Amino acid sequence: MLKYLEEKYGERATCGDKSQLQFMRSEANRLEELVKEQRAKEKAEAGDEKSEKGSEEETDEDDDDDYVDVLPEDLAKKKAKGPRTSVSAEAFGAFNKKEDFKPISIAKSEEVKAAILDKIESTFMFSGLDENEKQIVVNAMAEKNTQPSEVVIKEGDEGDSLFVVGSGTLSCTKVFKGQTQPTHLRKY
Repeated sequence: MLKYLEEKYGERATCGDKSQLQFMRSEANRLEELVKEQRAKEKAEAGDEKSEKGSEEETDEDDDDDYVDVLPEDLAKKKAKGPRTSVSAEAFGAFNKKEDFKPISIAKSEEVKAAILDKIESTFMFSGLDENEKQIVVNAMAEKNTQPSEVVIKEGDEGDSLFVVGSGTLSCTKVFKGQTQPTHLRKY
């Protein structure tokens, strides 16, 4: 593998660190010798009475058969897929301590709380929350009344809100490329 990477990528394959490359080569050679020794022991235990030289030659042939040159094909497939789109993880550190979180609570009637809880319990996004965490979400929600032609969410805006439709309907539309009028997608 080291030979292939050096031939294909030259200095980039080793990041310019010759001592690290020499160490990797010595370890690879040591591993190869250990594999040869193990194979020779296994053959001897199986009762195969071959000479040391014949055994080593056969082991070398076996090693050649073990290597399959599929790496360039795999690289081509990965390049065709394109770059990975995103990676996300929870941030840790001084700015994200659990004890720093203080949930907000907006006053609302028990009827409204029950209606919100009923809606979020049927949503996959909240299925992993326990009852206490669901109550935190319900308490943090605020009522927002909209006018009939008001745009509630516009594509491309920062996703900083979650809406639960309590009454009325919302129309979901999108203006596709080459169109001037929005296309109706769904009603909520």
